[in-house]
Amino acid sequence: MSQPRSFRAEAVVLRHSDWGEADRLLTLYTREQGKARALAKGARKVRSRKAGHLEPFTRVRLQLARGRDLLIVTQADTADAYQPLHEDLELTGYAAYIIELLDRFTYEGEGANQAIFRLLTDTLARLAAEPDSWLVVRYYEVRLLDQLGFRPQLFECANCSKEIRAEDQFFSAPDGGVLCPRCGKGLPGARPISTEALKYLRHFQRSSYGEAKRAQPEAKIRAELEELMQHYLTYLLERGLNTPAFMRRVRESKSKAP
Repeated sequence: MSQPRSFRAEAVVLRHSDWGEADRLLTLYTREQGKARALAKGARKVRSRKAGHLEPFTRVRLQLARGRDLLIVTQADTADAYQPLHEDLELTGYAAYIIELLDRFTYEGEGANQAIFRLLTDTLARLAAEPDSWLVVRYYEVRLLDQLGFRPQLFECANCSKEIRAEDQFFSAPDGGVLCPRCGKGLPGARPISTEALKYLRHFQRSSYGEAKRAQPEAKIRAELEELMQHYLTYLLERGLNTPAFMRRVRESKSKAP
């Protein structure tokens, strides 16, 4: 059965780039097809009705037509602009990080994954409304890893499978989880992880967002968990992410402001 030439889709705009003289090439994450590219013809023209609806990390309702090589946007309406994310530089950085992480881990043609789409839109909405952006982002990282099949092992040693006890342990990205002191000590690439950091990581892994948001880790534990997650994600992607450095600069700038 042939696919319809034109169809409706709900999507989040991940990024865009200029195409030709007046068009815009969009990278989307759609509810219906997963990651996809689409061409918005004339979107860079001053009078374009589409342009304002097609900014990064905006949730949109689209009418799409199948072109020879690309989908073509024939109609676009904003479902949620998540406006605070466009008005605060720190929130913009966090939103860009969420988008970059999804963009790096996913590929065109993988097909629909409504759980990932829902996680993406829920996280953008939480970032726009919740006061604790750090927690929103850490929860997103943990849940995205679950959906992608990279769930770290946190309750048993990833090497010997013995139960992890309430003591400082090690985390090994190549082994995909926590190592007991016997297995982790002296192992190249194994990083220490404190009991408190592991407790919160486990909490995020097995809790709903409503339960997870009650966590109040102190600043030292927040820094430890952020560094650990960056280490694991960089290992999985085999390259560093661009947005964390930008986010650090923004935070440093805010801390120095009078």
